[in-house]
Amino acid sequence: MKLLQWILLLGIAWPAHAQELEVRVEPEVAEVIRGGLKYLAGQQLPNGSWQDSSHASWTTALTGYALMAFLASGNLPNEGEYGPVVASGKQYLLDALQRDGKFSPVSGQYMYGHGIATLVLAELYGQTQSAAIRSKLEQAVRVIIQSQNTEGGWRYQPAAQDADISVTVLQAVALRAAKEAGLDVPQATLDKAVVYIHSCYDARTGGFFYQPNRQFSFACTAAAIYSLQVLGHYDDPQVQSGADYLAKHFNEKGGYVAYGHFYAGPAAYMLGGDNWKNWYTNLSAELLKTAHRDGAVVSWEKRGSDPNPTYCTAVYTTILALPYHYIPLYQR
Repeated sequence: MKLLQWILLLGIAWPAHAQELEVRVEPEVAEVIRGGLKYLAGQQLPNGSWQDSSHASWTTALTGYALMAFLASGNLPNEGEYGPVVASGKQYLLDALQRDGKFSPVSGQYMYGHGIATLVLAELYGQTQSAAIRSKLEQAVRVIIQSQNTEGGWRYQPAAQDADISVTVLQAVALRAAKEAGLDVPQATLDKAVVYIHSCYDARTGGFFYQPNRQFSFACTAAAIYSLQVLGHYDDPQVQSGADYLAKHFNEKGGYVAYGHFYAGPAAYMLGGDNWKNWYTNLSAELLKTAHRDGAVVSWEKRGSDPNPTYCTAVYTTILALPYHYIPLYQR
């Protein structure tokens, strides 16, 4: 049973921040969400994955992002319109997870894919309590914990070396999702991650650096305040100053447009109130204008440095579906 169904059945009050200015998914937006899911389902390969023919190492990450879009729209393995799609994608990730806890292949900027795939498995385990997922998830979580560096962050490879905010956010959020699902995640690991995120803050602008005192941006700021909130620091002053930075730079997103919004969307959602209402109103209007329609199928072309249409469509569909409240991790 879905989260919203449980809440209605048990008579639990919806979180206060979600009650203030509740955002509705208008019919034209719902149609675009359905079209995005249809596009993603059509891009899934027989083995359950989503791939880029030019970048084999992106398979784990693309599969994770695509599955997030289906989860955000209320689909679970063999439950919902796209239940079989989710079940197949889940199985691909489980099969790709090796005995050492790493997803195959391990190459390039590996920890990006590891982070999003672990996050998805944690969300799936939390909602299904599948023993088969738990055993694999524990292995993936162990790799993240062991790869944290002394400053509290993570970098491209599964080794405790240097760190940056873009890799750190996915590992920190995956760990919090796993902890919420019932796995043993040391609080000290999460606390160290918060220390690293704080070290990337730029007090002059209210934004966040990619690495301490190095190259602040819209995407890095979005990643930082998203992860701080997921880690429970909803009232951290840096969250609100980061949100103010994002609002001022909404149209100055640099080369990673979809990437930045993947974090900015749920960050605004968790802030709630006017932050969320204004953000969703503005972004959904922009996405409706830029969506590519082919009958009932909807997708978004890559912009700037974003990887490909599959990635962009997965990200934007996930964001547009946030008002459905199907991602437990984002509920305060």
